[in-house]
Amino acid sequence: MRQRVLITGGSGLLALNWAQAMRDRCVITLGLHNRHISLAGTISKMVNLESVSQLVRVFDELECKVVINAAGLTSIERCESDPALAQHANVTLASNIAKACAKLGIQLVQISTDHLFSGQESMVSENHPISPLNIYGKTKAEAEFRVLEIDPRALVIRTNFYGWGTRYRQSFSDMVLNALRSHKEITLFQDVLYTPILIETVSQVVHDLIDINAGGIFNVVGDDRISKCEFGRIIAEKFKLDSSKIVPGLLSNQSKLIQRPFDLSLSTNKVRKLLNRSEGSVRSQIETLRQQEFIGLTEELQKL
Repeated sequence: MRQRVLITGGSGLLALNWAQAMRDRCVITLGLHNRHISLAGTISKMVNLESVSQLVRVFDELECKVVINAAGLTSIERCESDPALAQHANVTLASNIAKACAKLGIQLVQISTDHLFSGQESMVSENHPISPLNIYGKTKAEAEFRVLEIDPRALVIRTNFYGWGTRYRQSFSDMVLNALRSHKEITLFQDVLYTPILIETVSQVVHDLIDINAGGIFNVVGDDRISKCEFGRIIAEKFKLDSSKIVPGLLSNQSKLIQRPFDLSLSTNKVRKLLNRSEGSVRSQIETLRQQEFIGLTEELQKL
């Protein structure tokens, strides 16, 4: 019998790519809040994240075995300009979901971030002391703490993902591809380092962790520590586009931007040892991204 999974933030980039990757393996319900969409092979349902009692009722009604919380406010600028909204979206709603999951004994997967550290060290592990630089990182760090305090069985996934976007929301890889395909220059930072991972791979790793009853904090990222600029060049290479349109830039020169870590890279040692495998290079995952477009997954999302 296929596992019943609800994904909050169901109209977002992560939820939709996750649903595409897992809809044959699981019964996926996209938990929607403002935007009404329908993705083939999944269920769509409006879900009120403001009420624990309503969440309990909906989770019970859907017979959920897993809830993936992909809802939240991810704009660093918006979080900084409206800390109260960031606190509510990233902490309060996550706490509500955790309380409902704990009450029903449902496996919760809390999606976190790599923006939790100062950026002074590279390839940091799950037990590295947290030191966020901005409101976004601070609220996501608090969400981790609150969720695990409420439900110690929860899985907290620190990640930095990319995948195919919709007409209303682009991913970083979309922005690079759209610029290069339009023969427009795009500036990408060469002093920002991270460990990006394809959403399809994230979903596979997380469901494998669920299957072995894992809990706690896991870094689910790519194995390669690269710059944003190098990521763009690999996309150009794999999609056979002109990489000369990529202009190297420096975050250190962007004095008007909200403070961000220069090094976001996370270590995959913990999850790699537990699952006894590597998830592949950035090049191999961007090749998978290209194949996704070839088989029509991109077009499906862009019609939503």
